Amino acid sequence: MQGAKSATDVTRAADPAPPAPGGRATLKTIADLTGLHVSTVSRVLNGTTTGARAASAATAERIRQVAREVGYVPDIQAAGLRRQSSRLLGVMMARLTDQVLASIYEGVERAATRHGFHTMVSNTWDDPATRQAHVAMLLSRRVDAMIFGDAHVDGTFLAEFAAHGVPFVLVNRRAADHPSVTCDDVEGGRLAAEHLYAQGHRVVGVVAGLPYAANGIDRTTGFTRYFAERGRPVPGDHVVHASFDAAGGALAAERLLDLDPRPSAIFAVSDFAAIGVLGVLRERGLRAGRDVAVVGFNDVPIAAQLTIPLSSVRNPMHEVGARGVDLLVRLMRGEPVDRITLAPELRVRESSALPYPGA
Repeated sequence: MQGAKSATDVTRAADPAPPAPGGRATLKTIADLTGLHVSTVSRVLNGTTTGARAASAATAERIRQVAREVGYVPDIQAAGLRRQSSRLLGVMMARLTDQVLASIYEGVERAATRHGFHTMVSNTWDDPATRQAHVAMLLSRRVDAMIFGDAHVDGTFLAEFAAHGVPFVLVNRRAADHPSVTCDDVEGGRLAAEHLYAQGHRVVGVVAGLPYAANGIDRTTGFTRYFAERGRPVPGDHVVHASFDAAGGALAAERLLDLDPRPSAIFAVSDFAAIGVLGVLRERGLRAGRDVAVVGFNDVPIAAQLTIPLSSVRNPMHEVGARGVDLLVRLMRGEPVDRITLAPELRVRESSALPYPGA
């Protein structure tokens, strides 16, 4: 019987050839080419470690390399029948037209593939009825676990979903004590406040995002807390809730700029809301970075390419998605898991770089 070999004896052929035309590479194909037992190959490519000692890092990488070379594609349905598992992860996002959520989902998808899973994603538009219907559809497809990127901070739906017994984690937003991976949003808001305060701004406004989204809540909290701790609390009418997109940012900016005194700086909890703010400033004959400083959040690629480059707090979006899958796999293996927050970074650009002359 063929047995598992050490990492120094992982290959029989230096240049493995693809399967014959019309043939499909199988686990046995890869086992034959690497000189390993098919069970070892299966554990590596299916992301499991139970039942035998895990392969070494060098062996696992060689297996994956050969799998790529021969064009191996897992037979998800067959694997599911064997293991009473579908190898499918359900993913719920508010809207994948949002570049931030699309970037997070890309991280989810790539990490899922690395762990031997496929993903099924659905948009909920932050609508409870839509979420309920789409979750029912995903459960009917026998998904092994779920990733929620659209959680509401009250956690009511998640408490109900937990009754299904299907493992799940959150990405992008936290809720209650459920396992999640997010940017450290409170710290990100604090970084924006610290920067604007250091530039001399004392009368500030906030485009605070949706009132049920924890990321907007936490970014606003970090920002306003910093000013309060320095004896300059942000008045309630200087915090305007709005959608995370440019339209929401524009509506909020109209309200903030009508205040007396007008804020000398505006922090928007998303870059696209900040872009909406920039548009309103332009329409009013005001220049971002000179008349009103603007700072966004997430640091999407377009932020640095705008006519007036946007200062922004960088959110490691791709990593949020990937780490979410890693956390979910640990949960599925019965390992202890907890909330993970990833460090933000402030990127200062022209929209807020100048000291405020009124300081």
